Amino acid sequence: MAKKGTARAARKELADVPQQLAALASMSVPELAEKYLELYGEPTRSRNRDYLKKRLAFRIQELAEGSLSARAVARISELGDKLPERWRMRQAEETRPSAPPHPAAADGRAAAVDGRDARLPPPGTVLTRVFKGTQHQVLVREGGIEYEGQLHRSLSSVAKLITGTAWNGFSFFGLKSGGSKTVTP
Repeated sequence: MAKKGTARAARKELADVPQQLAALASMSVPELAEKYLELYGEPTRSRNRDYLKKRLAFRIQELAEGSLSARAVARISELGDKLPERWRMRQAEETRPSAPPHPAAADGRAAAVDGRDARLPPPGTVLTRVFKGTQHQVLVREGGIEYEGQLHRSLSSVAKLITGTAWNGFSFFGLKSGGSKTVTP
């Protein structure tokens, strides 16, 4: 008898989905944001009406009909790098344990535990670059980048000093493409 009651409630909920979806069309942005908070349990940062309607429509249907099956989620996991990056990012967020966020610099760059830019090689590393026939060497230090006896804040400032034009320091010294030009003493 309990199964019949559950089935009846599920049919009623599914029948209500088209009405809920139609109601989204006439809602204002603040009303959509309130509905988002109700359905997702967290406030939205977006004030884009179309985006909110799409997200809410998806969530209403997901709650009424269920989410992806465990098999589908497992298959998505298997596909790995073949997935679009935004899907991988979302999946990583969902599977990441709730730990404190990784420290980051004020401008959003990754930061090492000691506050240094994590993309930099360890202190003591010498980076070498030949530019217009002249070999240039910089020493990675705790407090910055040493070039010709002077301490600089970034690789980019050294690259600009060498070339006279703005450069990405990681690209200039070969750290960005994966091919490192580092020489460790």
